[in-house]
Amino acid sequence: MHGYKTGNDDDEVTAAPGGLLDLLQVAAVVVDSYGHIGLWSPEAEQLLGYRAEEALGRRTDELLVSPDNLQRARQVFAQVRSGARWAGVFPMQHKDGTERPVEFRTMRLHDRDGRIHLLSLVTDATTVRRVERDLALSHSLVQQTPVGIGVFDNDLRWVGVNPALERINGLPEDAVLGHRVAEMLPDLDAEVIESRMRLVLASGKPLLDQMTVGRTPRDTEDRAYSESYHRIEDAEGRVLGLAMSIIDVSERQQAAAEISQAREHLSVIADAGARIGTTLDLQQTARELADVAVPQLADLAAVDVLEAVVAHGTTTAVTGDAQAEFRALAVAAGYLTDAIHAADPVGELATYSSTRIITQCVREARPILVERVDSAMMRRIARDSHAAQTLRVAGVHSYLAVPLVARGEVLGTLSLYRTINTRPFDEQDRILASELAARAAICVDNARLYGRERTAALTLQRSLLPRTPVNHEGLDIAVRYLPALSEVGGDWYDVLPLSRGRTGLIVGDVMGKGVQAAAIMGQLSTATRALARLDPSPAELLGHLDDIAGSLGDAIATCVYAVCDPRRGTCEMSSAGHLPPVLIRPDGSAALLDIPGGVPLGVGGVPFGTMEVELPPDSLLALYTDGLIENRTEPIDTGLETMTRLLQSTRQSLERTSDMLLGSLRPEPDDDVALLLARTRD
Repeated sequence: MHGYKTGNDDDEVTAAPGGLLDLLQVAAVVVDSYGHIGLWSPEAEQLLGYRAEEALGRRTDELLVSPDNLQRARQVFAQVRSGARWAGVFPMQHKDGTERPVEFRTMRLHDRDGRIHLLSLVTDATTVRRVERDLALSHSLVQQTPVGIGVFDNDLRWVGVNPALERINGLPEDAVLGHRVAEMLPDLDAEVIESRMRLVLASGKPLLDQMTVGRTPRDTEDRAYSESYHRIEDAEGRVLGLAMSIIDVSERQQAAAEISQAREHLSVIADAGARIGTTLDLQQTARELADVAVPQLADLAAVDVLEAVVAHGTTTAVTGDAQAEFRALAVAAGYLTDAIHAADPVGELATYSSTRIITQCVREARPILVERVDSAMMRRIARDSHAAQTLRVAGVHSYLAVPLVARGEVLGTLSLYRTINTRPFDEQDRILASELAARAAICVDNARLYGRERTAALTLQRSLLPRTPVNHEGLDIAVRYLPALSEVGGDWYDVLPLSRGRTGLIVGDVMGKGVQAAAIMGQLSTATRALARLDPSPAELLGHLDDIAGSLGDAIATCVYAVCDPRRGTCEMSSAGHLPPVLIRPDGSAALLDIPGGVPLGVGGVPFGTMEVELPPDSLLALYTDGLIENRTEPIDTGLETMTRLLQSTRQSLERTSDMLLGSLRPEPDDDVALLLARTRD
């Protein structure tokens, strides 16, 4: 480096021109003891404009000095002639008549005969000042910059280090000079660093912002560095070596990692908001929580809810040394693993003693983080020794149990395991898991409360519906009630014995859901039974029910009431805004009975119309609620047509026909279904 080119040992060592001298364009002029120019270099011609033939033999003071500076020039000449050195700036006259500030270095020479000559090394003073400023600025920047700067020769050995790099390396400059990176910094990836250096030396293209992770003698843990590499060349393009700038970006990397982690956490929370609680089904909610937790947060997740919550919809605190009963509701894994079999099987009851982590979690209502799972801790986590061995073989090394707490009550736990993710759970994971558990717990509690209310509403609903009716005079009857999978509504049916061999049939639907709808249904059903004993016409009965519904607050209901008289072969009916009954005649023809007039019960002020139809033997009359035929994706007419077609195509018993209709039209109803089929006989 430094402008020298070395061959084999037997080769001659030659010196290449120095780039700095070329930049300064230093000229040489030799003057004899009388001031005549004896030697004149090409650089002197470039500097002052005179060719050699114009300058040689001329006196310097006459050729190059203006009259104003002549006296001073002769003083300097005499001083140097007497043996003194002189250095400084002197204005010299250019051939074009202008004056140029010229930097001088002068000295006296002696030839073989003892004659005195004066040697002047001269260059443009403006160029010298500029180079000095550039060098001073470069030195200042290199010495004061917080960026580490290292200079390497073509053999990748250090030839210079600035103070910042000394601090980064933890080594002084003297310790690294002449050595390679691998020799002084063995805990950095020297092979990668030197491969980058060789690439830049060969191509001349800089490499910027290259990341290296490792440690130097000053570090106790790995740090991150950003490195940039540039090839150093002289003015002639010869490669002198390499410069490397280094920045410690550990804090920046940590901040970026934290930001990235925060974004991931926000993404998980947003995902949870969209995916957890899509239904009011307890087990579905648990599955959604487990699915959100993997693989973003854990490799394996299990959701266990206290048995009291599942079985009775109540909460029971776990205290003291009491054991805890859990029902496993969901298990999810982010990849295929036998570890999933170590969790409690979904749907099964599991009992854990007071020393187990899961019991401690619900007892203390706080997360429990096990950063490193050892053998003793594994026995407190797994349900038995076989499960512990399975988890150990699967690579479980970190565990986190988070309670599901909603409205101050502990409902269960979310258990998280890490296997292929080598990073143990930390405080940030605990915060995220707690946020997920808190959101999911509200959904679980909503499902619990809904389940309890649904059970109460369904119990009330079923208690208010009549027992399976017996066949009445001249009629075969079949009824069905199918509650919705989500919320129980106020659908009902009834079969009422009337005088003179007649039978009253009613099917209705109270608007609304839950216990309130069931209670209103019960009041209307009871009123119907009482009114039917007075033997009013269908329109009169609905008029009385309308008055009763109006007294029940905001109660609104639809219904159809039909009075069948098999002896006469007729049926008289009225509708309160309900869907039309379907009549299948003995010849197989079908009709939707569009009963005139009628608005829902509770509206009031509108009279109800009446329709009478012939009902000969082997006629089939179907009364139903909208839950049987409505589909949000299709017009209601499509459901009516399908039901009518199914009734026309079957000659099965009424019981089988009822099951066929429910199975075909509503295998999993999202609304209550009430169905009443009546067939006349001889």
